[in-house]
Amino acid sequence: MKFQVATIAGLVLAGQAVVAAPAPSAPLTTRAGKSAADIVAAIAPASKTCASTTECRTADQAGPLLADAMVKYNVYSAGQIAGIIALTAFESVNYQYKHNVSPGRPGQGTSNMQMFNYNLKYAQSIPELKAKIAGIDENAADDKKNALLALVNADAYNFGSGPWFFTTQCTKDVQAALAKGDDAGFSAYMGCVGVSLTDDRKAYWTRAKAAFGLA
Repeated sequence: MKFQVATIAGLVLAGQAVVAAPAPSAPLTTRAGKSAADIVAAIAPASKTCASTTECRTADQAGPLLADAMVKYNVYSAGQIAGIIALTAFESVNYQYKHNVSPGRPGQGTSNMQMFNYNLKYAQSIPELKAKIAGIDENAADDKKNALLALVNADAYNFGSGPWFFTTQCTKDVQAALAKGDDAGFSAYMGCVGVSLTDDRKAYWTRAKAAFGLA
């Protein structure tokens, strides 16, 4: 599967060249031969292999799922895709984990490592899960929180949490800023997420910019 980012075409499936546009009006830049898996591996080199398959997903597995998720949530800008992959790769420790390991908060997880309240909103937005989470609210017991997390941690939904959060929880101003593909835009995105822009996070963003030709 290949990433293609363009004004209209956006992300497309296998066989297409990688085309990146920092903003909708910018010229397209071809990144021929780069698959979604290649790009994920470039941003998160440790994702090339998995020691355990319980939660961990390799770049080869995560790449196509992330590409599908970007299409589902209409994320077509190279800067936005780069930012979301940089964040999710960092939060999940190179896609090794789908739940919060330390301190082990109930209900926190997905590749975006969202807190339970966001996973509840995310699950409520997925038609296939609505009936399964009926009656669960933000005051749910820990076992209910973890049961809901297990639902959104399925591969079909796990990699959609990042683009879902970005398109539904970040303001249009933040979305436009990240579309520019620069450091200020990524900093604004981290502000939306509610985290500090540490050197570790910057390292993923730097690799993401290089992978999409934004550096």
